[in-house]
Amino acid sequence: MNETLASQLHEALVSRLRTTGLGLDFGLVRARVRSDVPALPGLLKRLYGAFPVLPAEGFFDLTVGLYRQRGLRRLVRPQVVFQADGSVPFQPFPADTHLPLLEWGMNWCIAQRCHRYLLLHAGVVEREGRAVVLPAHPGSGKSTLTAGLACRGYRLLSDEFGVVDLESGRLLPLLRPIALKNASIGVIRRFAPQAVLGPEFPKTRKGTVAHLAPTPESVAQRHLAAQPVLIVFPKYVPGSSVTVERVSALRAFVKLSGNAFNYETLGPAAFDAVARLTRACEAYRLQYGDLEEAVCAVGRLMEGAPWIEERGGTLGERADVAG
Repeated sequence: MNETLASQLHEALVSRLRTTGLGLDFGLVRARVRSDVPALPGLLKRLYGAFPVLPAEGFFDLTVGLYRQRGLRRLVRPQVVFQADGSVPFQPFPADTHLPLLEWGMNWCIAQRCHRYLLLHAGVVEREGRAVVLPAHPGSGKSTLTAGLACRGYRLLSDEFGVVDLESGRLLPLLRPIALKNASIGVIRRFAPQAVLGPEFPKTRKGTVAHLAPTPESVAQRHLAAQPVLIVFPKYVPGSSVTVERVSALRAFVKLSGNAFNYETLGPAAFDAVARLTRACEAYRLQYGDLEEAVCAVGRLMEGAPWIEERGGTLGERADVAG
């Protein structure tokens, strides 16, 4: 069994990142990371500590690098550069936003390359083999609710990508730290004081960002797929009480298809996958202002969510009877 990242000596990790690279297994995707940024080894060790370290040789879906910008500019305005397979897809970022750039860069690579699956912009958590899909646009409270559920015993599959297997319809883990933004950072710190969070990065393009590490239990099950039974469209509204509204299958289909990274790329296969997902799941809109209440509401919905084997009918028939 491979040693975990947390068990690596700092000097050995620095050397690995600067030379052959650090191999990490996210479940669906394997990444090889290289870097000369001094602060990065410690941050990776904190946020990916439960992940096993893979040998740097062999095939990786992603080979990425994060490097300090060279030249005179580094003395006046230090910057970092993200590389993907030797190319530079983005302009340099300020040097003090190194980890957010690495995480966003890997997200970009995944969205560009993983077209064997339907990729939803959604959080996914699981309990007792049954998965909740949390699709939403930025600023909706998706990551906050996903993190809250992950801190209350749900297994985290992903925060950024809801990965749907085109053949089985099951959800596949693509496990990485959850990127929390702005007020949600403090919400999670108060909600789960035991949670492992990285430092705050206050000057990013999305405001202040901090990352929540997956639990060791989620990491250990990063190759275990889950059966979707519930779709929840979250909406955070400060000061509001929890409200839950049923979403018709037809409306859920429209929202999900518009929320996928690669729906147009996959074409008919994506249509079939979204239709299958809406047949498998009950769908609800959940508005919340208090995270504890929202987590309890999802739990109640899970208690009433039927197993996929009990469902039947076509997408149109579901739409006729759904409120």
